[in-house]
Amino acid sequence: MSATLLIPALLLDAAFGEPRWLWSRWPHPAVLMGRAVAALDSAWNHGPSRRLRGVAAVAVLVAGAGALGLGLSSLPGGPVWEILLAAVLLAQRSLADHVQAVADALRLSLADGRLMVARIVGRDTAAMDEAAVARAAIESAAENLSDGVVAPAFWFLVAGLPGILIYKAINTADSMIGHRTPRHEQFGWAAARLDDVLNLIPARLSALLIAAAAWRPDAAAIVLRDAPRHRSPNAGWPEAAMAVALGVAVSGPRSYGGVMTDQPFVHPEGRRDAGPADIDAAVRLLWRVWALMLALVAVAAVLA
Repeated sequence: MSATLLIPALLLDAAFGEPRWLWSRWPHPAVLMGRAVAALDSAWNHGPSRRLRGVAAVAVLVAGAGALGLGLSSLPGGPVWEILLAAVLLAQRSLADHVQAVADALRLSLADGRLMVARIVGRDTAAMDEAAVARAAIESAAENLSDGVVAPAFWFLVAGLPGILIYKAINTADSMIGHRTPRHEQFGWAAARLDDVLNLIPARLSALLIAAAAWRPDAAAIVLRDAPRHRSPNAGWPEAAMAVALGVAVSGPRSYGGVMTDQPFVHPEGRRDAGPADIDAAVRLLWRVWALMLALVAVAAVLA
């Protein structure tokens, strides 16, 4: 049943993305999730036992998202609500548009490219050269393909609307409180660890889909070698596969908050002079992965 519902959800997301006319009038579900996380952070992230309080906050998010999913699914016309909400929580069209905007801006000027890539990455962009801007956009394309498309689709297939809502709630919490800062290192521990667990299979599935869509059966050896070098236990998998598919090196040194970090390159034998054309190629690959996913889901729906 979930596979049958996921097909129109994927198509709706690809066709309409994030319509501004709608979300300028109503809060996006991700915004509501962010408000819930912020409220828990404000109310519970203080005093002793912050890690335990963070575990409790994650339990509240999981229970609330799961209950909401079950409630919406049981409404009259439940499958329609499931399709619409799943389409909203998928991010294929918006991801492709945001990444393509970096390539378009970079063709105008380096300053424009820096401005656009700053909208999709958290690192410092003021001193980036063209290759660094392009690498950042390509990395964002790969990582967010996993987080924003493959993982939500996977958890919808596994557990329906409760599954995708729980995943998005935890992924939102990780992005807000799952950082090793003095305020959140303890309170955000549970959100960060659960997000790692929920992305364990989707990240590796994303790498497989990228390699298959690019027809790079030779990617496996490089992905297995380079993915563990990444600072994230999951993001390195789709990034390494994307790097191999495009023939470029990604990751490498970058600055956060004015502090340069000496991170290793992923696929270091690839070209380090990435540019707008490579971003274009990454966007085309995003759509090939989407098409492959759609075909696989259709097969699953027929076999179910």
